[in-house]
Formats: sequence, structure tokens, C-alpha cells
Amino acid sequence: MAYDLQEQEQLATFKAWWDKYGNFILTVVTLVLFAFAAYNGWRWYERNEATQAAAVYEQFLKALSARDATRTKELAGTIIERYGRTVYAPMAALNAAKAYHEAGDLNAAKAQLVWVIEKSGRAEFIPIARLRLAGVLLDEKAYDEALKTLSADVPDAHAVAFADRRGDILAAQNKVEEARAAYREALAKADAQHPLRPLIQLKLDALPEPVAS
Repeated sequence: MAYDLQEQEQLATFKAWWDKYGNFILTVVTLVLFAFAAYNGWRWYERNEATQAAAVYEQFLKALSARDATRTKELAGTIIERYGRTVYAPMAALNAAKAYHEAGDLNAAKAQLVWVIEKSGRAEFIPIARLRLAGVLLDEKAYDEALKTLSADVPDAHAVAFADRRGDILAAQNKVEEARAAYREALAKADAQHPLRPLIQLKLDALPEPVAS
């Protein structure tokens, strides 16, 4: 009998506790389950989106290899518009920009590179896009804009290429001493095995020597 009474008291205590906190607990549990389901759903969506983007990117590379300009442009646009959050979007934009640049369509090349810099959200591709955009602007003789494009902080992995490109722009402006300093900076940052080192040295050696006073 004492046992039954104790059990009833425990049940009454639990009921009172549940009446006070039950709704809150159910709400928390529901939110946790919802968040878990949403997270899993988002992961599935991302994986599915990446799979679809990879398939379109493969078609894009084939069109690029075949020099099919119309198809290349179409597929690059599709990847950027539909799969802009995936890694394939900046990759497609960079490759499309290179093709446009080689074909002489500088405006189209710039548009792709600016998208990578401003819209892709992929920090690992932004220095490459800046470097290539500076090259396009150099071809347009937009020297100040090209130098401004290179003025942002640059990761060490791209420091040699940025200094080299600054040298190219300054040399095109006939700013020989500034170009010389930029090429020397590039060489100082390049180790002995750096692939750009021989070309940078060649460009440095090609600069006219200062006239003795």
C-alpha cells in the first residue's frame, strides 16, 4: 500500500512537471528534429546539385575542346545561372573567359572574370580571376584599372604571378624602372624551380638599361 502511495506521488509529481514543461520540451524536440531533417535535406540537395553541375560541366569542356563557341557560351551560362553555388561555376567562368580572351572577345572575358571575383564566393579562384582580368585590361591598354585589379591582397601562392603581371603593365606604360622593380620582386619571390622564373628573367633582361648621367 505504501508502495502504491509512493508511486502515485511520483506520478503526480511527474504530471505536474510535465504540465509545466511538456509543451516547451515538445517544441524543442520538434525544432531539433526539423533542423536535422532540414540539414539532411540540404545536404541531399547540395549533392544532387553538384552531380547535375558536374554533368553539365563535362559537356561544357567538350564544347570548349571542340571550339564550339555558341555551345560553350550556352553551357557556361547554364552552369553559372543554375549551379552558381557549386565549384563548377567559377571553373566554367574561368575557362570561358580564357576562350573569349583568345578569341578577342574582351568584354565577354571580362564579364566572366568579374563574376568570379564579385559573385562566385569562392576565395580560391578569386586571385586567378584577378590576374587574368588584369591581363585582359592590359590588352585593352586600361593600365590604371589593370594595376588596381592587382592591388588587392594576394595569397603567397600567387605572389610571383601578380608581381610579374605588374611588371608587364608597367613595361607597357614605359615605366621602365618600376617594371624592373616589379620583375625583380617576382624573381625574389620565385624559387629556383618556379615555372615563371625563366620568362621573368627574360623580360627583366629585355628592359633597357638606365642611361648613365
